[in-house]
Amino acid sequence: MALEASPFPNGCVAGIHAVGWAFIVPCFWFLDRLIAVCKSTTLEQTQRLEQECYLHPLKVFFGAIIFFILFLATAPLAFLGFILWAPLQACRRPFHYHRETPSSSEKETHRGFELSGKASFGFATANLCLLPDSLARFNNLGHTQRRATTIGQHIVQGVCRPHIRIFVDSPSSCGTLSPSNSILPAVNSSTYGATDRQAQPPNSNQRGRAGHRSAPRALLSQGLRQQDDVPWEVSSLFPANVDILCLEEVFDKRAAQKLAQALRPVFGHILYDIGVYACQPPCGCSSFKFFNSGMFLASRFPLLEAQYHCFPNSRGEDALAAKGLLSAKVLIGQNQKQKNVVGYFNCTHLHAPEGEGEIRCEQLNMITKWIGDFQAANKLPDEDVAFDVLCGDFNFDNCSPDDNLEQNHCLFEEYRDPCRAGPGKDKPWVIGTLLEQPTLYEDDINTPENLQRTLEREELRKRYISPPVPAEGSPLVYPEAGQPWIGRRIDYILYRENSISKHFRTEIEEVTFITQLAGLTDHIPVGLRLNITMDCESGDQ
Repeated sequence: MALEASPFPNGCVAGIHAVGWAFIVPCFWFLDRLIAVCKSTTLEQTQRLEQECYLHPLKVFFGAIIFFILFLATAPLAFLGFILWAPLQACRRPFHYHRETPSSSEKETHRGFELSGKASFGFATANLCLLPDSLARFNNLGHTQRRATTIGQHIVQGVCRPHIRIFVDSPSSCGTLSPSNSILPAVNSSTYGATDRQAQPPNSNQRGRAGHRSAPRALLSQGLRQQDDVPWEVSSLFPANVDILCLEEVFDKRAAQKLAQALRPVFGHILYDIGVYACQPPCGCSSFKFFNSGMFLASRFPLLEAQYHCFPNSRGEDALAAKGLLSAKVLIGQNQKQKNVVGYFNCTHLHAPEGEGEIRCEQLNMITKWIGDFQAANKLPDEDVAFDVLCGDFNFDNCSPDDNLEQNHCLFEEYRDPCRAGPGKDKPWVIGTLLEQPTLYEDDINTPENLQRTLEREELRKRYISPPVPAEGSPLVYPEAGQPWIGRRIDYILYRENSISKHFRTEIEEVTFITQLAGLTDHIPVGLRLNITMDCESGDQ
């Protein structure tokens, strides 16, 4: 489908929609504040105890009364707005598209790829829990608008830093080397959540050789290590030079706009407010969507095509959100034969409740079909495909007996998971990505540096990463004898090789578990960098 900036076909429809939404917002906001004033995060509870503040019950009592009265007063206006807003969803395209006009073509192409036939592409995914403030508090996260701005600043800080690698010549060397700490000053995040520490300039002992060597690529303690032929690290910053970013649970529209505002100087192509609203299918009553899909896509590369599908089989509270699949085709540049080089990027957010693996398996079936249909419809004969990536919050892990159905799905025969040793078993270096919500603000994990150190120690990791889910009626034995404790890894970045051009070869450069959003979300973001090499002899044929 053509990528238009507005999700509506013309300005008149967009204007009517804006009026309807303006009527709804006050009532929605008062309801949000009514719930939020009654629900505190553990951080707020701790702060009140430290400050010996005893007025909170009065604040809750009078605040709830005031917001309830205002909610009732604005409800008739919201009903009128709903009458205008709901029918227009039938003609709404499923996303906003923001394109930042580049100052030169160099910002929109992978310079040097067309000459050398080699390129490195970085991807990252993160679940941000940017729900309306009242609902986010049930996940022990508040202040959605401030978190959105801070998260955007943190991501920009990470991806814009110099890409520096430090190599240790001696395996017996000791000490802590952390290339993840940038020489750039930290973003001021005093407005919410994690307390960043000012990064220190590297001393002479931290200077090393940049990445011209292959194996062994090992850094002790907090740096890059290689195991099972997969280099990996726990990083206190987002990887440098991320090309495409997929975010989940960006449900709040204002938060999505603030996030886009923060990211657009780096990512010139952004899709947000992705999904459908109201009755789905249109003019039907089978399912009413109060929230969009929550997905958010930011790319350095121009978007040639994009398509969204809504899962039709969600149920319970998940059915209130338009979760689904977003598929995009991006333009990377041109090769020596002046053929376009493109990439496919897919992101998703699957059904959440535990014990409902059949629903997730059906959604995985749909994803497989929808991706195949999208690529078949949009692949041109005179272009090369450099990568095919699928990422997102899958809401199942590879260690819980309760997730056995999903672990054995045929999707993993098509797409490769760098962290997976086989169905039900992750590689020993892998780290779970779902944090225990009640502990989000404890000292061990409330800053990027503290969370980084905690994740590297198995005995601490057990306290803060969510444990596997046992099968119903069966006791959980985890981990098996001699195996490490990993925990629930529900955030994935997968890649496929059989759908890219035959003369392209793919190599994993690194897998990254990112701690930069400590205190800002209940998930650990994940990064993947792929090296793509074109066989020159094959490319000339």
